[in-house]
Amino acid sequence: MAIVLIIELENVNQTQAFASQLANCAISLKQGLIIYLDGDLGAGKTTLARQFIQHFGFDRVKSPTYSLVESYINEQVSIHHFDCYRLSDPEELEYIGIREYSGAGHIQLIEWAELGQGMIEPADMVINLKGEDDHRTLTISTHSDAGEQLLACIDT
Repeated sequence: MAIVLIIELENVNQTQAFASQLANCAISLKQGLIIYLDGDLGAGKTTLARQFIQHFGFDRVKSPTYSLVESYINEQVSIHHFDCYRLSDPEELEYIGIREYSGAGHIQLIEWAELGQGMIEPADMVINLKGEDDHRTLTISTHSDAGEQLLACIDT
């Protein structure tokens, strides 16, 4: 059963703080995670992903819009940020070796996951972002035990 949590974020600082908290919780689980970032263009998906990644000390965080995936790996974490917006066919993900980016110790942040349907593994958590200006409404749903553990950490 999916658990849903709605969070209101009033400004960019709160969005960044949420992303850092999510990053702390994700690394504390010590397992593979797949997080879909859902929302319209300009909803803040990349901003949230960028702060999540920067939390682990990666200063230069590029948008994967044209490369489809950017990976960030250090002693602490392996993060793979996907942006499927420009996919013309989900099979393109097979060509970039999407299966190599999953498993224990890997965290996948996936934007526009619906465009990779059939090639992308099911999400542990889906974060839907909506808003205007700097205000964001996050609707978070869980889809696995790992997702529920992640949400329980966030919701404390």
